[in-house]
Amino acid sequence: MRVGAFRLGALRLAQRPGTGTGRVARMSAPSPWTAPETATFLRVPTANDDKYSRGVVGMRTGSEEFPGAAVLGVEAAWRTGTGMVRYLGPRRAADLVLQRRPETVTADGRVQAWVVGSGTSPATRTAAETAAVRTILAGRVPVVVDAGALDLVVAASALTGDRAPLVLTPHDREHAALRDRLGLAPAVDREQAALETAAVTGAVLLLKGATTLIATPPGTLRSVTAGVAWLATAGTGDVLAGILGALVAGAPDRLADAAACAAWVHGRAGAAASARHGGGPLVALDVARAVSRVVGELVSER
Repeated sequence: MRVGAFRLGALRLAQRPGTGTGRVARMSAPSPWTAPETATFLRVPTANDDKYSRGVVGMRTGSEEFPGAAVLGVEAAWRTGTGMVRYLGPRRAADLVLQRRPETVTADGRVQAWVVGSGTSPATRTAAETAAVRTILAGRVPVVVDAGALDLVVAASALTGDRAPLVLTPHDREHAALRDRLGLAPAVDREQAALETAAVTGAVLLLKGATTLIATPPGTLRSVTAGVAWLATAGTGDVLAGILGALVAGAPDRLADAAACAAWVHGRAGAAASARHGGGPLVALDVARAVSRVVGELVSER
């Protein structure tokens, strides 16, 4: 048991979406996620592994307006150590993905995890794309739900026991919008709000920020502070989604641990990318490139 973590018996679960009156009692500080925990979670392939046993992540990300999000997420997933990345998205984004990472598979097939929403917008999403994402959310494979797909979580949350396990990855403004759609009051306490959203949606919530929070429906709360302020730049969230998708594909039954590990690796990759430039500004692709080294250093120390 983690010291300071929330447990089901110590809280009142929020009411279902639409009521707006549920509350979760915050009992203590979140439990920090550490480097040793990250190193232990990361999986090193053995001589008996193949690309399928290492995990296959499917990515339905990017759009005509934001094709780069697909490139960043796919790059990050490969750098994290997944066995295969399947990319299903707009033609322009797919072409850019293949230019950057020709090993990516653009045909549909089996996956152990999905990433949806990065680089998309509800305002421009087609009916066909909406239907495809809803089908993924109603499936059995774990789904990382980012950015432009968060609006679809409200309907998915109503499918209590008949939908995919979800990890939601909003930043604070996206979280506020999601809570509004769920009929929840504006957040006053960030930690309590994270727990409440996780309880109402039945999903693991990774709330991005200078301190990233990982909240679970039963009431555990973890914090990650491994990053640098330079990470607050366009595209880094797409990188995080790719890292997380790769980790979930390798451990689909450990969503909260995968989320905490992804946030830690992402933060350290940001720090490494900044350090290469004298501690100065970074760009998202720098962060994705740094992921392999961060993972390698972690597993070599355990």
